[in-house]
Amino acid sequence: MISLDALVRLCPPPADPPPAVDRAQAERALGTALPADYKRLVETYGDGIFDETVWLLVPGSAYGDCDLHAQTGERDEILADLWEFEAKPDALLEEGARVLPWAFEEGTGAFLYWLVRPGRQPDEWTVLYNEGRGPLWEHHDMGCAAFLLAVLTGTVETDYFGHHYEVPKPTEHRFETADQTLGAARR
Repeated sequence: MISLDALVRLCPPPADPPPAVDRAQAERALGTALPADYKRLVETYGDGIFDETVWLLVPGSAYGDCDLHAQTGERDEILADLWEFEAKPDALLEEGARVLPWAFEEGTGAFLYWLVRPGRQPDEWTVLYNEGRGPLWEHHDMGCAAFLLAVLTGTVETDYFGHHYEVPKPTEHRFETADQTLGAARR
């Protein structure tokens, strides 16, 4: 996976490997397989934040805000309530289409989702960015690792990360684990 290899070169992962995730259990709990690039992201980085901006969700995180399962349930409820009075994005009008969160943006309420469409395998899922405090959704025709790399290098075409995300020089990119950033684990 070229995107993840490039991401690792640009933003080194933690020196100590993150705790192992029971992927089979995680996928059973979600009712779906997960994309290969995401699995490698989780194995390489674990839960934490890229450049103080993008938090990676991980199954079974000790931190509720970083736990993929907890955030999936919470986002499902929030979006169901939202769509009672706000139109769904066009990408979700297809019968059986849904979103599954994989990351969120620090301090904005914005979430990054996979667009899960019927008949599409997880490695074909693309990224939807929702501003969180407004109705705009952006579709990005790439997987999560490629999108994350594009955000960190400033090459993603977006109305959001370009407006309030200053891309540091490549040698300045960093990843901080949830433990480093949040301290003692809480649920």
